[in-house]
Amino acid sequence: MKKHYLIGFVAVILAVVAAVYIWKTKSPARGEKSSPVRQTQTASEHEATKPQGVREEAQQEPAEETPVVEIPADRQQMLGVETVEVTVRELWKVIRTVGRIEYDERKLATVNAKFEGWIEKLHVDYTGRQVKKGEPLAEIFSPELVATQQEFINAAKWAHQSGDAKNDGINAMLARDANALVEASRQRLKFWDISEEQIKKIEESGKPVRTLTLYSPVNGYVVQKMALQGMRVMAGEKLFDIADLSSVWVVADIYENELPLVKQGQTAKISLSYFPGREMTAVIDYVYPSLSADTRTAKVRFTVPNPGMQLKPQMFTNVEVIIPMGKKLAVPTEAVLDTGIRQIVYVDKGDGYFEPREIRTGIKVDQMQEVLAGLRQGEKIVSSAIFLIDSEAQIKGVKPLAGGHKH
Repeated sequence: MKKHYLIGFVAVILAVVAAVYIWKTKSPARGEKSSPVRQTQTASEHEATKPQGVREEAQQEPAEETPVVEIPADRQQMLGVETVEVTVRELWKVIRTVGRIEYDERKLATVNAKFEGWIEKLHVDYTGRQVKKGEPLAEIFSPELVATQQEFINAAKWAHQSGDAKNDGINAMLARDANALVEASRQRLKFWDISEEQIKKIEESGKPVRTLTLYSPVNGYVVQKMALQGMRVMAGEKLFDIADLSSVWVVADIYENELPLVKQGQTAKISLSYFPGREMTAVIDYVYPSLSADTRTAKVRFTVPNPGMQLKPQMFTNVEVIIPMGKKLAVPTEAVLDTGIRQIVYVDKGDGYFEPREIRTGIKVDQMQEVLAGLRQGEKIVSSAIFLIDSEAQIKGVKPLAGGHKH
């Protein structure tokens, strides 16, 4: 019996010792650190405890790398790659067009008759003849003109007889009336372009002139002749057109899209195949206000001196209008690859690397292209074999950044 009590007591003691041991292993001692399981937080819990600004900075994505295509030096030489520096330069726009020589309308003259009659004698009988100012052109017989001359002669005789009569009241009144009639007849003859010398000759001779002679008012060439020998002439009918060709007009066509650049006073160079190697300089003296609906062009006019009458109306000319555009950041046109949507250049980054870059372009003048955005002065770009380099970039999947680079 005692043996059984002893075994039970020992079992109880062992159970108490085991319980104390287990409690000590689970409870940390004073001054010891807490368990790693309690100290460690999850990544999500750690982010949640950070300030708002720190969390946003951590979420930012890394910057996109600049796309480049690598072409070794030996391959560049094989492709014929050349580069050019982007610079600011003076640009000149040259508008090339075709002109035509025309008469100077300010030096055209028309000869006509102011009375009815018939051409009795024709001095200038073909178109194109050169005439001098005051040279006779035609003689016209007019019954009305003869009658007016006879009226003038009779009035002059009456006035002369009245002046020789005694100076009483009646004779003085008749003399005044005779003189008034003479002046009226004289003035009527002047209205018909009869010169003072001719009128004086008629008065002195006392005989009317059968025909009236028409004279050239200017030096020039007969460009139109409607007068024929023996033809009837009506009052106001045009008989001759005479053009002074000491200076001529060159009229050129300018396309609608180039009109904003063209202004009066700009300088142009004019050349003709008729004079190979010879070039004339002229200034735009008028821009016509209307536009041709068929050709969508407007006309500009130059006045050109014509010494020796070598410039003939209706000759064609080559015209170059030179327009200064100021200083612009520009690159050669062949260095810009136009895809139809974007303009691309390849920037030389050195060590055989080339960056495709989208640019924004402006005006294009004589193989030069203005650059508005995308390049800086001093950068080097590919100026030849750009299509071959672009093919290499397409094969390697290298494309310019969307929207291009801001500079």
